[in-house]
This record gives sequence, C-alpha cells and structure tokens, in this order.
Amino acid sequence: MSLHPRRARRLPWGTVVWLTVVWVFLWGDLSAANVVAGVTLALLVTLGLRMASVDFHGTVHPWGVVRLFARFAWDLLRASFEVAFLALRPRYTPHGAVIGVQLRSHSDLYLTMTAELCSLVPGSLVVEAHRLTGRLYLHVLDVRAAGGIEAARQAVLDQEERVLRAFASRAELRSAGLLGPETAGVRG
Repeated sequence: MSLHPRRARRLPWGTVVWLTVVWVFLWGDLSAANVVAGVTLALLVTLGLRMASVDFHGTVHPWGVVRLFARFAWDLLRASFEVAFLALRPRYTPHGAVIGVQLRSHSDLYLTMTAELCSLVPGSLVVEAHRLTGRLYLHVLDVRAAGGIEAARQAVLDQEERVLRAFASRAELRSAGLLGPETAGVRG
C-alpha cells in the first residue's frame, strides 16, 4: 500500500460565485452584509460537503440546446394553461397516475436533466428515479389530458431525446439508439 501526499483541494470559485448570486437573489437585497453572508455560506457548502463528481463525456450541440430550451419553454407555457384550465373546470376530477419510464441512457447526468425538466413542467412530477436502472417514475396530474399513459411515457422519452441531442456524444447517442444506420460507421 503506497501512501500519496494529500492533494490540495482546489476551490471551485465558479460555484462559490453562483451560490452567492443565488443567495443575494433569494434575499432580494444587494448589500455588503448579504454578499458576505452568501460568500460565507457558499464556502461552507463547497468546502464542507462532499460533492460527487459528474462525468460528462458528451459534447454541447448549440442547435440541440436551442431546440431543448425552446421546446421546454413551449411545454411550460402549454402545460401551465392546461393545469389552470383543470383547476378552473367545475366538477371535473382529473385522473392522475404514476407511470414508469425506462430511459435509453443510464448516465446520471442525463437522467437528472431529464427528471428536472419533466418536473418543472406543470402537471407532472418525478416521484422516484432509479439511477442504476435508468428508470423514472412520474406522477401525471391528468392522464386523459396528457393523451393517455403511453403518450405521457413518450413525452418523457422525447424530453430525454432532446437532452441527449443537446449534450451527448455520438457514442452516447449511438448507445441510446438515436443514430440511424447511415451514421453507424462514424466514430464519436
């Protein structure tokens, strides 16, 4: 057993700045005391908590990112009106359901991104995520309004596909079955 000198821990300044900005926005007051408190808490969080590293082997595809966020904005707007309509509809009882969706990718990063984007859209909420199997369980507010259980499942798979097409490498896309035979010989 060889002993290695303890490596110096590098301070993640980007994370400290981001957490400080979030802290100031949450308080809604840009003051010196608030910034100092934000920096102090950000340092405590980043240095005091062990954060698991996230492996990213993908590539940022600008057009895919634009498509992902444009579609997310549309889904957010559409679902907001649908949920508002359900809330204002007299004597209508929505038929909710918990559905399981097997994702194509088993990457923790893509699973998390897909789960977050699905939960942010009104009318659906991720209630459980199995990282080892790549399965998400979502509560859907009204299965009939979603077009049925299979349509709700397909909406989650479509969201995952947009995430993968925005951030995954060619090898990850191929592994998820999202590259056709015409690109099978292309190295990623």
